[in-house]
Amino acid sequence: MRRFFSRLLLATALLLALTAIVLAWLLNSPIPLREATLELEIEQGSSMRQVARQVQAAGIDVNPLLFELLARGSGQAQKVKAGSYEVSAGETPLTLLRKLVRGDSTQGEFVVVDGWTFRRLREELAKLPGLRITSAGLSDAELLARLGVQQSNGEGLFLPDTYFYAKGGTDLQLLARAQRAMTRHLERAWSARAPGLPLNSPQEALIMASLIEKETGLAADRPTIGSVFYNRLRIDMPLQTDPTVIYGLGPGFDGNLRKIDLQTDTPYNTYTRRGLPPTPIAMPGKAAIAAALHPPATPYFYFVARGDGSSEFSRTLDQHNRAVARYQKRKGNNR
Repeated sequence: MRRFFSRLLLATALLLALTAIVLAWLLNSPIPLREATLELEIEQGSSMRQVARQVQAAGIDVNPLLFELLARGSGQAQKVKAGSYEVSAGETPLTLLRKLVRGDSTQGEFVVVDGWTFRRLREELAKLPGLRITSAGLSDAELLARLGVQQSNGEGLFLPDTYFYAKGGTDLQLLARAQRAMTRHLERAWSARAPGLPLNSPQEALIMASLIEKETGLAADRPTIGSVFYNRLRIDMPLQTDPTVIYGLGPGFDGNLRKIDLQTDTPYNTYTRRGLPPTPIAMPGKAAIAAALHPPATPYFYFVARGDGSSEFSRTLDQHNRAVARYQKRKGNNR
């Protein structure tokens, strides 16, 4: 019996030694990469399990469970820092973990501003230091196709937020992250929407949010502006919102909206056409999306800018006309 236990202990020791050797070899072996250099984005607030999954999703072929156990076993799981990291050939699980713990990222910062158009987003993207611009010669439709989007209009596809990027990364990588962020956020917001909205899809919610975004001068007015648009939709009243007309005029718009512009029919002219325009007209932020999906019940059908960023809301056309005379008659900014 004593000999049996001796052999069992020896076998166990050999097994543990072999396991340690295999683990050491795995942790110190170069990680297979999908490309020679990859950009890894660790999102703010991620758990270690989520970090391990983000590593694998970036094209870094390390077992998520092994990477998580490495971090937890070494006491580093709570020390990983969010940010963008450049991962090159030769990186091992150990060196990658050390890089994430040190926050060893060479990164820039890109802020997508609420209300930007896709044209403005591309212009600002091209100015970023250290970012490789690979889409300069592409049309909007060609760029979107590279991202897997089969449409020519990029409005509303990218979530306004702050994005960190690794120096040497590409504009398409950064845009893909902003697109995924919008997809995730819109899916969550749509699933939690208020009941009874006259919307048929998340895309229509995005269109409504973009109208609210472009019409809002004061953040507190967003929900009420949304309620005005919904009240109009429910009675088949034209939305009559100037930003859609301006968007339909294209980049040639000179900043002066004329009466003839309001009367010239385009797919985006909400004076000549009822219902929502065919696409979003800008990048709506999270607050505008929330306003579009959780509007308050109000009796208002009209609003006009007061000139200080806020809006005056009215129930009837007569009340609205008086408000226009009070605030906007000289500017000719009647809705």
